[in-house]
Amino acid sequence: MSYHELSKLADEEFPDIIIGFQIKENKLRLFIVDGSFVDVWFSERLKGRFAYHWERRQVNGNVYRYDNRPHEKLRNMKDFPRHFHTGSDENIEECEFSEVPEQALREFLQFI
Repeated sequence: MSYHELSKLADEEFPDIIIGFQIKENKLRLFIVDGSFVDVWFSERLKGRFAYHWERRQVNGNVYRYDNRPHEKLRNMKDFPRHFHTGSDENIEECEFSEVPEQALREFLQFI
């Protein structure tokens, strides 16, 4: 699924929170009604590598990210390398978001 298709999905299915989007520098940025934003990124170099990042530091100091960067210290997590940073880069939990890009975006936006 392309960034354009994901932006359309977000715009059509989540009009209550998505106020706009921008595609640039190999990522999709979704602008959220509260002044925060979500970056959706898929690696062009490493097939299957991704990140869904909700940047709220300017709103309340928090950051939320679902990604599959293989942090060695997380090797014992059930769905390694998939994991969820909740509230900060250091607070990491197991994650049940889908690995399918469009479903993962839906689940991530439902979380928001």
